Amino acid sequence: MRILVVEDYKPLRESIVQALREADYTVESAAEGRTGLWHAQDDSFDVIVLDIMLPGLDGLAVLKQLRKASVRACVLILTARDTTEDRVRGLDCGADDYLTKPFALAELLARVRALLRRRYQQLDLAITIGALTVDTCGKTARSGDSVLDLSAREYALLEYLALRRGEVVTRDDIWKHLYDPNAVMESNVVDVFIGLLRKKLDRHGLTGFIQTRRGQGYMLEKPD
Repeated sequence: MRILVVEDYKPLRESIVQALREADYTVESAAEGRTGLWHAQDDSFDVIVLDIMLPGLDGLAVLKQLRKASVRACVLILTARDTTEDRVRGLDCGADDYLTKPFALAELLARVRALLRRRYQQLDLAITIGALTVDTCGKTARSGDSVLDLSAREYALLEYLALRRGEVVTRDDIWKHLYDPNAVMESNVVDVFIGLLRKKLDRHGLTGFIQTRRGQGYMLEKPD
């Protein structure tokens, strides 16, 4: 999952980025509003953590432009303001959640997880597809009682496919969620990772769960 953090106070921004990366998210950051807007406009992020008091262009102005451009990412607003009026303004501008400073990083992570479940219409912490269970909180995957030995990037790929189970996910979408979306996609990197993940699923009796849709991409679902 890809997250953008837009926060001008460097110590806080770095703390948030570190906590998110330790939770195995792919994270980019910006220190002012216009840069954050530029990063977010390609609509490749799942969640945007957005401070209101930003230099250059304030957070609410950024949020309004993102929603006007139909950017679909869930937005978590950060602010030192805690009045009902401020919260209503943020939500009316298109925010999905609101977190008042100071806050615990554990709460921010919990709110990010909740937003991801909402975005992908996944209300439970665990996604079950046949014998496969993906635990989005513990960041693990199981086949029955057996835990799959996955690297952080392999788990991120499996979780992304699981959140969009039954949908065809393009190679370009997978690349953007696993790597820097501004980098040039190497021709077969996604296919190689899919192949490695398939082998690990196969070893746990989960053959056929990742299906290829030729010319389109990949889909995760229980095989017939």
